[in-house]
Amino acid sequence: MDFGVDWLAFGLIGVLLILFAETGLLIGFFLPGDTLLAAAGIATVGGTDVKHPLSLPVLMITAPLAAIAGAQLGHFLGVKYGRKLFDRPDSRLFKPEHVVKAEYYFNKFRPELAIVLARFIPVVRTFMNPLCGMLHVSARKFFAWNIVGAVLWTETIVLLGHFAGSKIKGLDKFVLPIVGLVVIVSVAPVIREMLKGRGDADKKNDSDPSRPSLTGDSSR
Repeated sequence: MDFGVDWLAFGLIGVLLILFAETGLLIGFFLPGDTLLAAAGIATVGGTDVKHPLSLPVLMITAPLAAIAGAQLGHFLGVKYGRKLFDRPDSRLFKPEHVVKAEYYFNKFRPELAIVLARFIPVVRTFMNPLCGMLHVSARKFFAWNIVGAVLWTETIVLLGHFAGSKIKGLDKFVLPIVGLVVIVSVAPVIREMLKGRGDADKKNDSDPSRPSLTGDSSR
């Protein structure tokens, strides 16, 4: 039975969706874009575990497009909703330091450079896009530097993965375990916070005296 990874059917779509979500949706800040780009680059070489290698030209065209589209959505959300997009006092996932870190790079460098550099910094690359919209970076300027940053980020990591895969024999065997481990490590804190939040809500309901009893009034 062939358990080879069909990157043409599944891998490319998965990588593109995660790139879009990580750069366009605030909830995607925990997604491992760097790792998936490197893994996809390795998968373009093919090998024992990768039976159907991913096309390097296709990946190098579509990956930047997904990253550009995601960032444009983030910028649009920042323009539309402004500061209230980050105002989530009850959220266990959105931490104020995420926005503070993005603002640090925005203020330290010119907006153009900050947009490009943010691509290479996890979490910052998610929050920089709506932050630019909130701080009134024009759509034309953002779009231009968004393209530069997306191309440099995706192409650099994909080519590094491709180079490593072509030089290190058998590296493809570690693609799935590494990606799986990184995804688990990335998602685990989110699941933990969700479960913790649910547990806290249950405790609050149990301790609420105004909450009706499920067993009814035993005195009747």
